[in-house]
Amino acid sequence: MSDGSSMEKNLKQDSPVENTLTVTSPYENDKPSTSGSRWEAFKDSFKRPELGNEVNMDEANDFQRSLKQRQLQMIALTGCVGSGLLVASGKALSNGPACVLVAWAVVSSFLYCTMQSLAELGATFPVSGSFATFATRFIDDSWGFAVGWNYAMFWIMVLPLELVASSLTIQFWKSKINLDVWITIFYLGILVLNLAGNKGFGEFEFIAALIKLAAIVGFNILSIVLICGGGDEGFIGAKYWREFGAFTTGFKGFVSVLITAVYSLAGTELIGLTASEAKDARKTLPKAIKQVFWRIILFYMITLTLIGFLVAPNNPELIGASSDASASPFVIAIRNGGIKVLPSIFNVVVLIALLSIANSSVYGCSRTLVALSQQGMAPKILNYVDRKGRPTVAYILVFFVGLLSFISASKKREVAFEWLMALSGLSSLFTWFSICLSHYRFRLAMKHQGRSLGELPYLALTGTWGSIYSMVCLVVILCLQFWTSVWPYKQKPNVTAFFENYLGAIVVLVFFIGHKIYKRKFFDYVKLEDVDLDSGRNVIDMDLLMQEIAQEKEALRHLPWYKKVLNFLF
Repeated sequence: MSDGSSMEKNLKQDSPVENTLTVTSPYENDKPSTSGSRWEAFKDSFKRPELGNEVNMDEANDFQRSLKQRQLQMIALTGCVGSGLLVASGKALSNGPACVLVAWAVVSSFLYCTMQSLAELGATFPVSGSFATFATRFIDDSWGFAVGWNYAMFWIMVLPLELVASSLTIQFWKSKINLDVWITIFYLGILVLNLAGNKGFGEFEFIAALIKLAAIVGFNILSIVLICGGGDEGFIGAKYWREFGAFTTGFKGFVSVLITAVYSLAGTELIGLTASEAKDARKTLPKAIKQVFWRIILFYMITLTLIGFLVAPNNPELIGASSDASASPFVIAIRNGGIKVLPSIFNVVVLIALLSIANSSVYGCSRTLVALSQQGMAPKILNYVDRKGRPTVAYILVFFVGLLSFISASKKREVAFEWLMALSGLSSLFTWFSICLSHYRFRLAMKHQGRSLGELPYLALTGTWGSIYSMVCLVVILCLQFWTSVWPYKQKPNVTAFFENYLGAIVVLVFFIGHKIYKRKFFDYVKLEDVDLDSGRNVIDMDLLMQEIAQEKEALRHLPWYKKVLNFLF
């Protein structure tokens, strides 16, 4: 009885949050010196953190956990909302307004399931590298190598592409300044932001997210006014739906819109990479990922529905839509409404969105490279993280490739960028598939090893069936992309067009098979009994974690019904 009373007393006295055991941070005792010049302090910040004997640099999480919940929530809500929605959706609209809505709804449905799977894995294992690390641990190291490098290639190519797109956006105002001048300004700006570490990344993304959110909400309100007759065109209503129909092209046209939808939603998974740098990822990451649902509803379904009422599918400005903001359906809708100033204001939003993606590309690529290095799948030097939590060597590589943006001065720039993007054009499909397969294998391993789901800090709302549904959809889209790449819409079969559209799949296959040959493990994979279910967990004491989760559920049970609803939604 005395032992039981003592345990009960201790539980009452000790807060479960205070007793949570976490991995020692390498930065705890490594504060910058206040002596010396600022230049000396700046130089010293690029050195490795000074570690105690109890911490192994090769095993420690080198990144600072300083990303805040507000930053994570806004990154999940509006992060990577850029040219895919603001510009490329215009070309998709030429296939019919209903075609756009169905395509985005299909992609959004399985993306939501994918993000729920990622929330469960990320909350349980807040490790650097996220998806690449999960693939290696739960599936196969060769698959992790292929997916990780493909994802790193995707982001490293995005930086020069977005810098060029940003400079082209300036041409909306008929600027006579050379494009390379703007590229240099944007390049240096992104460099300075990332030298500030994840704080610079987080704050810039937070501010950019607020601007994009305000712009989209404002546009939606304006759209309702214009549809109801508040613009130069008078009452619009469903005029374009009646005149042109809901679908203006065949099934191949719909498939092309599906691919555009995937492109516009690419990067949503970036929130998973922030797990290793988030404060209390167990709680903040799932809450942030819940915002993806509102992102889908507000930014895509509602906004694209309104655009379908405002812009005719046969509008000549939609054809051949590119990164030029003049081809944005948002700008076209505002211009058609007779509003003079707003197109320029919205062009600023497009510019900020493009720079935000460029900033995200540095973050996504550098963190993935560090994770690959830590797993022995990339040169060890890429694992160098300084005392400010910056992956310095990875930054050097990313910004070196970013110099490709100055190809914009070449007459062959369009061809060059098409091939650069083709290298990892299908990256999102493979990344999302890998997340879902990792989640499915993780759950199988939990069951096989007799582990309880009660020890997981967060359970995916869509469960394993959501992962299965997503994987089926992704395989179908990959097959449809192959079909349209071999036989393009309204074009004859073309080898160049095929490789431009499908080269990304070939790259992943080459990485996967090449790694298998190098390791000479052709039929090996991670068996369920060998899956590591403990390494990388933020919380070490499982009993304490389960106690904390039980208390949180009990507290939630006593909340009023409306607070329970808000907690579920947000």
